[in-house]
Parts: sequence; C-alpha cells; structure tokens
Amino acid sequence: MTNDRDPALLIDLMRFKPDTMSANAWAVSAGVSRTVWTDIRRHANPSRRTLEKLLAVVGSSLAEFEALRIGVPPPLPPDNPALALGDARAQPWRGAPLAPLAPIPLLAVRAAGRWSGDEAVTCIALDAAHPAGSVDRPASLARDPAAYAVAVVDDAMAPRFRRDARVIVAPGREVTAGDDVLVRLRASPNALLKQLIALGGAAITLRQHHPERQFDLSLAEIAEIQLVIGEAI
Repeated sequence: MTNDRDPALLIDLMRFKPDTMSANAWAVSAGVSRTVWTDIRRHANPSRRTLEKLLAVVGSSLAEFEALRIGVPPPLPPDNPALALGDARAQPWRGAPLAPLAPIPLLAVRAAGRWSGDEAVTCIALDAAHPAGSVDRPASLARDPAAYAVAVVDDAMAPRFRRDARVIVAPGREVTAGDDVLVRLRASPNALLKQLIALGGAAITLRQHHPERQFDLSLAEIAEIQLVIGEAI
C-alpha cells in the first residue's frame, strides 16, 4: 500500500526504472509531466494513476509494486517459474486495491485582464462558488480538504504551464523561492499564477514566462500566497 511522503516508496519505485533510461526519460515515456515527476521526487507522493503509468512502461503493474513493498512475491506462470518480478511476460496479479481518494474540485476561472503594475502581466479571477468539475487527487493531498485546481487560461506561464492545463493548488503549504504559486490579491477577486523568485521584507518577486517579466509585489497587496504543486493528471 502506498503511503503519503514515504521515502522508501521512491526507492522501491526506482528499482523498476529501466536500465536503458534516465529517470526523466522514464517519466516522459510514461506520459508523466515534468512538474508531477519533480513533485514525486521531492515528496515521494505519486498518485495511483501515475504509478500505473510508470510501471506500465516496464511491463509491470501496481499489484506487483505493492507486493514488492510488503515482501510478498506475486505468483509466477507455471510454464516458466524463472520469470522475474516486473517481467512483461509474467501473468497479471492483482493485490488489494488502494482506497480511492476523493477528487479535488476544479474551480471556474477566467482571464481578468492585466495587473496594474505592468500591462504585460496577466491576472485571473476565480469563482469558488461554482466549481467547473474535478480532478484526481494525488496521494500527497489525501488529507488536504482545502486543495483545489484551476485551468490555465492564457500562455503567460508557457512552457511551464500551457493554456488549458489544469494545475493543483495547496493553500497553507509552505512556499519557497522557485515554487510556482497562485497569489491571491487583497483588494480584488483576482490572482496571479506565477513563479516565486524571492520572498522577504515588504515585497515578493514574481516571474512570468511569456512574455518574460520579473516584478515585485508589495505584501500589502497580497491576501495569500498559495503553492501550486503541479499539473493534474
């Protein structure tokens, strides 16, 4: 059974990495985004779906991975008992399913024009009262009822986050320089989806990728700085 923030989980997962691939190449082959893979390597928090994608690349399964973690080998095909754990020819074996996690609400969002400090910096507006759907909840947010997701409505953070991508926000999580953040503004319902460059003193420094902008925002203008943990799968 996978556990939230279990360092041993990542070690066990890397035992399945193909010898001919780097870890990043493995993630690309599995269709796992760079931001999700970075979050997995930082927090050891892959979702069930992400684990299944990574293991499918090597012909394995979530059941085999769980069996490895609890030390119970899966049954081998009777005609070839020498097949190793993870061999693509091994017959499927299913362990007890993981308990499903409640989905994360996808909030309605719209473009909200430009930030007053720089006409090239874009804002968004969130409508928490009218969810637009939901996304799968990663294991790292299993106990976070405040988590939500928003759709990216412009190209301001491309190629990091492309238009129509859905990103997951974790209010209350600690943010540090280099993190992607959603900055809720105090005087309006608008917010800024940017990268945090520096935090301290009377202002923070944010970065927008397209067009390239780096700018300061006074703490007096900020209601909350919320961590963006990556794209939803």
